[in-house]
Amino acid sequence: MSPANAVANTKAMSAGWLAMRLGIGSARLDVMRRGGELFGVRPPGRQEYVYPSWQFGRDGRVRPIVPRIIERARSAGIPDERLNEILNMRLGLGTDRRVVDLLVEGDEAGVLRAMQNAGA
Repeated sequence: MSPANAVANTKAMSAGWLAMRLGIGSARLDVMRRGGELFGVRPPGRQEYVYPSWQFGRDGRVRPIVPRIIERARSAGIPDERLNEILNMRLGLGTDRRVVDLLVEGDEAGVLRAMQNAGA
């Protein structure tokens, strides 16, 4: 899946909208993204990062698994764009389920397996 398709297939929030929703400044949001507290990806041809909605639970907080997955990816040298592609990969040919579905379910081991299987 191309980076453009991976972003297009995910419901995502703009940085401005998310900062307003969280009641923080956009600079703080950027610090959180760079620090691995939030996952943001910059779609090709755009200057602004977008933040996939799957990383937030029903309570509006970042799912605890998200910073751990970001940390694992970064320590393995996986750029955020590639992590986004991996998270949006289908789990198999006969299913519409994606790796991100495992993340939403809290299946950290399943996400890490998928990352490893993707050569990451």
